[in-house]
Amino acid sequence: MAEVYPFEGFRYNPEKVGDINRVVSPPYDKIDEEEREDLANNSIYNIVRIILSKARDEGEDKYEVAAKNLQDWMDEGVLERDNEPAFYAYYQEYEAEGEKKVRKGFIGLGKIEEGEGVKAHEETMSGPKADRLRLLRATEANFGQIFMLYSDPENQVTQVMDESRDDNPLVKVKDKHRNTHKIWKLTDEEVIASIKEAMADKSLYIADGHHRYETALNYCNECREKGWESPDTGGFDNRMMSFVNVDDPGLSILATHRLLHDVKNFKPHGVLDSAREHFRISRYNERDDLLEKLDEDRGEKHTFGYRAKDDKAYWSMTLQDESVMEELLPNKSSAWQKLDVAILHKLVLENYLGIDEEALEEKRNLDYIRGREKALDMLKEGGYQGAFIMNPTRIDQVKEIADKGEKMPQKSTDFYPKLLTGPVLHKLKIDKG
Repeated sequence: MAEVYPFEGFRYNPEKVGDINRVVSPPYDKIDEEEREDLANNSIYNIVRIILSKARDEGEDKYEVAAKNLQDWMDEGVLERDNEPAFYAYYQEYEAEGEKKVRKGFIGLGKIEEGEGVKAHEETMSGPKADRLRLLRATEANFGQIFMLYSDPENQVTQVMDESRDDNPLVKVKDKHRNTHKIWKLTDEEVIASIKEAMADKSLYIADGHHRYETALNYCNECREKGWESPDTGGFDNRMMSFVNVDDPGLSILATHRLLHDVKNFKPHGVLDSAREHFRISRYNERDDLLEKLDEDRGEKHTFGYRAKDDKAYWSMTLQDESVMEELLPNKSSAWQKLDVAILHKLVLENYLGIDEEALEEKRNLDYIRGREKALDMLKEGGYQGAFIMNPTRIDQVKEIADKGEKMPQKSTDFYPKLLTGPVLHKLKIDKG
């Protein structure tokens, strides 16, 4: 089942880089161009200079720049390897929807494998996989973690970590959302053995990092085809991951809302007119009343919020009969048909607005926004035609879809907070003969 291993991580040397807050970053796919420049300006050693490297001269390869930066930082002692294998306890203190929480996990190496061993729940796109594969080939290193879930109702692993850590974390940093990230190094052989044993019978689910997982698998297959070997568990057969208990009360999934743009022949109330065939439509004069309706129906009914640009009213759309999804998607499981995001994408966006799967993948007509207040506010900024406000996907739905071997549409889940990139790195050990 879940094969996990400790490793000798590379970590930033505070004597060389100063404040660790200045050298870590969000995951690569959550960084836009403006933030990329801000991070790079924070420090000449910020990890963004590797994960989103840039060519400095014409004709220079940005992946070679990334590899050179990594090697230079290791040679200069900016990045130092720990002298013994460890699991790294990773606790995140944050606030979501007004509630303070702590999400507890650990960083380790997980076995890369095809088939049933690791279960994915979201579709991937070819562009990001090709980009990450070129970076992996050039650097032979892992910088961000794949976010893995496992089920442990008795909290065995968390209990081991709680008992093994002290009050002084090895790393303590804050992200841009003011969430606190703490990391402890766990090197005791009995502790490591206990974690490995507790994880041995667990199934793993990819929460975030589907592109990185498939990239690691493709790279592993490439290396094998070349006749390369992994001398021990630190090679290409394994990948750096963060493991979090799906039964952890600190686990949160946020909704990702949809903003419409460039939809041809768009009529603000045309969506509502079409939707009356399948949905119960309600009108609200106040935003708070719509949001209260969404909260009431969360987990119980398939309800979306809708507002068109310059509309004075807010609207809710509640599906009246789930059987319409059986007709539209007969080859999908009942669990897939009942996903709010599947209903929105297939019945509303495609059926009413003509935004098909190809347009969705290419992001021709949609932007994805976290935060329902922000999504509604952005309608005022121009450029957007309308907003659909979602309730979050439930964790039991993620497990059920993954168990069935199906994959959700893009942007179905938003696990919060994101894992930081940079606190711990893994340099692969490869025997090239």
